Amino acid sequence: MKTSSINIMNLCVRCYNHCKYCLLSWDGECLGIDYARSAKYARKFYHWLRNKHPEMNFVYYFGYSMEHPDLPDAIKFMQETNSPGGEFLQFDGMKMRSRAELHELFGSIKELGIKVINFTFYGTKDYHDRFAGRKGDFELMMNSLKIALAKGLDVQVGIPITKENIAQIDALIAMLPEKQIRISLFTPHSGGRGIALLDSKITVDDYESLSTAAKQYFNRNGNMTPSEWLKTDLPTVKNRVLTLSLLPSNMELLERRTFEDTLTELERMDQDYYSIVPDFQSLLAMYADSNDRRLYSRKDLYMLYRRQYIVDNILTVSDMTDERFSGSFRY
Repeated sequence: MKTSSINIMNLCVRCYNHCKYCLLSWDGECLGIDYARSAKYARKFYHWLRNKHPEMNFVYYFGYSMEHPDLPDAIKFMQETNSPGGEFLQFDGMKMRSRAELHELFGSIKELGIKVINFTFYGTKDYHDRFAGRKGDFELMMNSLKIALAKGLDVQVGIPITKENIAQIDALIAMLPEKQIRISLFTPHSGGRGIALLDSKITVDDYESLSTAAKQYFNRNGNMTPSEWLKTDLPTVKNRVLTLSLLPSNMELLERRTFEDTLTELERMDQDYYSIVPDFQSLLAMYADSNDRRLYSRKDLYMLYRRQYIVDNILTVSDMTDERFSGSFRY
């Protein structure tokens, strides 16, 4: 198994939303460490990796939102370490801003090198605000989108589609400047609080009820029923991405330990987990229910089946599906 990337994550920045399906289960308290300490550690790790393992990618990112108290400095650091956040800004859960403040923000980050802004809309205004857990969030997002376009930034919009909001999809798309932005509809992931939306997943019949205009934004080949995934010729998994979560509970140890030992430990965690938990194809053979007409992404269904397998076999193993903590992703 080839390690293709090392991701260092620090959940040190608050989110101003409280979304129903937060993959990181944001509850108002940051799990990470002081940003300056994390950047110092990540910078050293980055230079060590470039020297010792130049074949591996390096990514530093923070959460729970991009509302960093010194966002320009954070952007420059991510550019220094060739991390995606040096060009890409996820604009979910940011604080409320006036139009004038948004003009200033997007103008300044464009000058710093940000190229793409991403937004997540959960439905039309009232539903979106309830889902995001904040009144006025829809208006903030729509104002931000239009101003980002005016500043010459590329804009992407993701829309999680469920039984709850499917009737709003056409109206929502009609509110967006379709020709100027990239839109994608997707099925929500069941990580974190997303598990609460499992019963709201759309089915094949729900998909077929979508308008032709909406269907063009939904990747049906990437969202299938368990039976459809079972019949799919899946590629052999050869690579893994390792994620190191910086926490008050592990930071002193990480600062004392060599980077090589940390890399080895992450690879060991990955190997231990996947030596016990079967691959996706095997779990599909065990659990795929021909009566389940819901649509899942591959990542989502594999995660659900891994959890089920661990419970059924009473296994004691680190939870590699919790995206708040250190883990891995194979592809």
